[in-house]
Amino acid sequence: MPQNRRPLIAGNWKMNGLKADGQALAKALGEQMRAESDPVFDMLVCPPFTLIANVGEIIDGSGIALGAQDCHPADKGAHTADISAAMLRDLGCQFVIVGHSERRTDHGEMDQEVKAKAEAAQASDLTAIICIGETEHQRDDGKTFDVVKTQLTGSLPNSSDSSNTVIAYEPVWAIGTGRTPSTDEVQKVHALIRDSLSQALGDDQA
Repeated sequence: MPQNRRPLIAGNWKMNGLKADGQALAKALGEQMRAESDPVFDMLVCPPFTLIANVGEIIDGSGIALGAQDCHPADKGAHTADISAAMLRDLGCQFVIVGHSERRTDHGEMDQEVKAKAEAAQASDLTAIICIGETEHQRDDGKTFDVVKTQLTGSLPNSSDSSNTVIAYEPVWAIGTGRTPSTDEVQKVHALIRDSLSQALGDDQA
């Protein structure tokens, strides 16, 4: 890992929190972050769409970055209930999650759509957090490396680099199953991801 690469701690709030809840949590996180004299990490919160503006006001100046949980590939148009990357940027977002396992599963999103969303994010000066990871069935069938590499190469825009892209590996089979990946398993997948990024973008970007 390059020496200037800082750890990113990202909180995905998912579909949780009404206005009062979001305000209280954002305030607590902001106060805690402001108390850090010299943090060695970056922090990001991704609240639901309904809380983005309010949370953004509360954490402003705290050092916590603001993000969203998804965006539409199009910049605007007849896409009822969808949110564009440009709209998120207008609200003050710096990051957006794309390709989360719950979007891939619940909404049938494929790599091509995830890539289009990441491209839209980058075009709006947002950092795209591209999520990848294998299911329990895929893991038990020994397909972890194949699935992860396929998702990564299929979801990664050509315009990606370390300034506009974050890769988030989440072993889907470890969510709510009581099964936990070993350090060795995670390190092997991380090595695969880094090698794939090196091939696609160059060693200095991996």
